[in-house]
This record gives sequence, structure tokens and C-alpha cells, in this order.
Amino acid sequence: MQATRPLARKNLLLCFDAFDTLYKPNLAVPAAYAFAAQRHGISCVADDTSSKPVEKWNVKDYEPVHRSFKQAFKHQSAENPNYGKVTGLGAERWWANVIRGTFLPFLKPQQEVPDALISELLKRYSSSEGYKLFPDAKALFDILRQAQNQASSENPWKWDRTVVGVISNSDDRVPSVLSSLGLNVASRRVGSTIQHVAVSEDISFVVHSYDVGYEKPDSRIFNAATDILAASSASLGSIDDYKRLYVGDSLNHDYIGAEKAGWHAVLIDRHGSEKEWRAETERKTPLQTKWVEGEDGKRKKIVVVNGLDELVNWHPKNKWSGERPGRRAQRDRSRSGQEP
Repeated sequence: MQATRPLARKNLLLCFDAFDTLYKPNLAVPAAYAFAAQRHGISCVADDTSSKPVEKWNVKDYEPVHRSFKQAFKHQSAENPNYGKVTGLGAERWWANVIRGTFLPFLKPQQEVPDALISELLKRYSSSEGYKLFPDAKALFDILRQAQNQASSENPWKWDRTVVGVISNSDDRVPSVLSSLGLNVASRRVGSTIQHVAVSEDISFVVHSYDVGYEKPDSRIFNAATDILAASSASLGSIDDYKRLYVGDSLNHDYIGAEKAGWHAVLIDRHGSEKEWRAETERKTPLQTKWVEGEDGKRKKIVVVNGLDELVNWHPKNKWSGERPGRRAQRDRSRSGQEP
């Protein structure tokens, strides 16, 4: 009698981008910068704008600050790569330089950017003071908590075990932001010796480019996440038992980067472009697909969700070949002898 093969476990390594995937600024960053500067004696907007509540400002009101911020960010990235880690400057001083550079065009003669303004903005963007969790992200974490605490046929999450991580092109403030937004974030990082994964963890590890030295779409930052899971294999089982899924809002950095690293990928798009998508109804799944053109100029089909809670419907078999329908039909006819 042939030995019965053990059933493969349905385990998932689920990793997310952070900014604009799990959370977003609760106020447009240049608006928050300009409003804070105004309290410290630096005028960045017109008088008729400054007299209005900041929530009433429009994009044109703070566009000069936005342009200056981008220039300061670009300059610091060139002078001190990877948020200052390469040159030993460090992330906090790096951001302080960005803040000073942003407000430099708006200073009066002999005026300087106050240290109190820099401290205020650094504090704001290290916590929930500056960010808010997307409602659909909260909904997904609620589902994951329920699935971890007790197995139930009514819970839509069908994976036996799910390990959640974050992979972000960012500095080391991401964990503190996530924690302040109400998520239970483990202190596991690249190079960490912590191996046991607790059921109570919403996020078991965070991989950011500041630690790894590489940014998405470089495969090495995705490999770092896989290495963390492998190092925790004593409590999580074999890494070979896990499917790997990455979810982010950038086509090239997140989706294509993850696929090139050997992961499954899903693009999150909350900006109302779903009318342009063509649903794969014949697949009997609510997940949607979209034809896009990658950096290599080739068209491919990608999997898209409107909200993270829709990931309950994801399965590796939802991944399509990426061929255009016409080409697929032509290939099938050729194989059947209908075409040479």
C-alpha cells in the first residue's frame, strides 16, 4: 500500500508596504509643515490662506512648501543616502536637515528655523499624531486577530497560520508609528535574535531599507523578510510550508519588485480607478485584475484590491499568467492544430 502523503499546511507569510498601504498622513504633509511653521513665525502661505483653518487649505495654497520639501528631500538623499545611515548622520539629523531645507526659501533676513519647530515635526511624524490607519487595514487586522485567537468556520480567513510583516523603504520610525496606531508590533528586526513568535502579535517583524541598505524593488529587501521567517522556523515550522504574499500601492516598487523576488503580489488601489479594471468574473473571485505596462514595456495582468480586507479572497491560484486574452486564445488554437 502506498503511504499517504501528509496534507500540506496552509501557512502564509503576509507582508505589507507601510506608507499609503497601512496608514496615511492625517493631514497633507506640506500643509502640516506650513501650518506648524506659521506658529513658529515662518510664513509659507498667503495671508488669506493663513487666516483659514488648515483643513480648508487646498493644494495650491501649500504647493510652494510641497516643491521646497521635495527639493530638500532630494538633496539630502543625494548628500546622505539611506536617511543618513550611509554617512553616519542618522535618520533624526537627516530629517532635521530636510526640515531646515524646506523652510529655507521662506525665511526673512537673519531668521533661522527654530529647533522647536524641528522637534515638533519630528515628533508628529513618529506617531499617530501625524498618521491614521486606513479603515480597511484595521478591518483586516481584526479578522486576523479573530483567526489567531480561535479557529471558526465563520471566520473568512482560511489560512492555518499567518505571519505578518512590513517591508518598507523608510527609516526606523515605522514600528513606533504602527504601535501608536494601535497595532501590536514585535521588536523583531533585521539581525534580531528574537525567534519566538507570539499569537498576540499583529506584526511579527518590520524590515526597512534603513536597516537592510537596499530599497524596493531590490530583491534583497524581500529576501531579508524571508530570512527573518527562516530564523524563526523553530516556532513557526518549515519556511517551505509558507506561501509568500506582498501587498503595496506601487506597481514597480511593490508589485513587480515582489514578483521578481519570487513572491505573490497584490496591488492596493483606493483611488477610485476601479472603473478602468476588468474583473475576472469567470474565475469566480471578487479580486480584480488590470492590464498595465511595466518598466520593460511589456503588458501584464496584475491582481488588484480596493481595500486590504478583500485579501480574505486571495489564494495563490488567483495568480494569472499575465498573457493578454487574445494572445492566450491564439496560443491555444495553435496547440490544438487550428493555426500553424
